[in-house]
Amino acid sequence: MNTTPKPTLHLVDASLYVFRAWHSMPDAFHDADGWPTNAVHGFARFLLDLLERERPQHIAIAFDEALDGCFRNALYPAYKANRDPAPPELRRQFAWCKALCRALGLTTLAHPAYEADDLIGSAAARARQAGFRCVIVSADKDLSQLLDGHDEQYDFARGERWSADGVRARHGVHAHQMADYLALTGDAVDNIPGIQGIGPRTAARLLAHFGSLDGLLARLDELPQLRLRGAAQLAQRLHAQRAQALLWRQLTTIALDAPLPEGLFVRERGDPDELQALADWVGLGPLTRRRLAQTAGLTLQG
Repeated sequence: MNTTPKPTLHLVDASLYVFRAWHSMPDAFHDADGWPTNAVHGFARFLLDLLERERPQHIAIAFDEALDGCFRNALYPAYKANRDPAPPELRRQFAWCKALCRALGLTTLAHPAYEADDLIGSAAARARQAGFRCVIVSADKDLSQLLDGHDEQYDFARGERWSADGVRARHGVHAHQMADYLALTGDAVDNIPGIQGIGPRTAARLLAHFGSLDGLLARLDELPQLRLRGAAQLAQRLHAQRAQALLWRQLTTIALDAPLPEGLFVRERGDPDELQALADWVGLGPLTRRRLAQTAGLTLQG
C-alpha cells in the first residue's frame, strides 16, 4: 500500500474573508485618496495567518467577479437578487485584496461568468486528476459537495476542519448529496426557494432513503408509504414542482469546467515593488509589512 502523502492544493474562498473583514474591522484605515481600506487590512491579516500556519506550496485565491452576470442568472434571474450590491467603498477594496495576493506570488482566480465556488470546484477537479488532495478554506456549506477522499474543508475562523465523512455529521447527508440537499431545502442566502415543506431533517431522510434527487423523483409513488408526516402531500408537491426541483439543483451544483489558468498554482516569490507600493497606498502598518515581507521572502521599507 502506498502511504506517501498526497501533495496539497489550498483553495481559498476570498470573498467570504473580505466581507468578514469589511464588517468586523473598524473604519479607521484609509488609502491615499481617503477611501476606506479596513477590508484590505483585515484580509491581509487573515491571509498572513493562513500562509504562516499552513505554509502551502500550491495555493489559489478565488474571487467573485460574476456579481450579476453568472451563468446561474441566465437560468434563474432571481438568483441572489435578494442581495444588495457591494458599495463602491467595498468594490475598491476587493481590487486591492486581489492585488495583494498577486504581489505575494499567489495565483488569483476570477471570471465574469463563474462564481468563486465554480473556480474552486474546477481547480479541485484538475488537482485530483494530478494526484493532489485539496484543502478548501471556507465555511460555506455549498463547497462541502466538492469533498472527496483525502480532501478537507477548513473553517479558518473557527479552526474547524472536516472531510467528506464529516459532512454527514454536520448536515445529515453525504458530501455528494449536498447539491440535492440544497435543491430540496432551498438556500435563502442565494435566493433559491427549494420545495415548500422540506426542511433539513426531511431532506436528509428523503436522500437517505432514495439516494438522490433523481431517485426521489423517479420513485415518488413510494413516498406516501414512508413514515414521514405529510408524506402524501409532499409527494404531490414534488410531482407538481419536478421542473423547479431540477432547476434548483442546477443552481446548487458547483461547476467543474470553469476556465482556469494553466498549471497547479505553485506559490511564487512575491514582487517587492508591487508589495511596497500597495502597502504604502493602503496604509499597512509596520508589523503587517514585516509579516508580509517575511512571508513573501522579501524586504520592505517602512
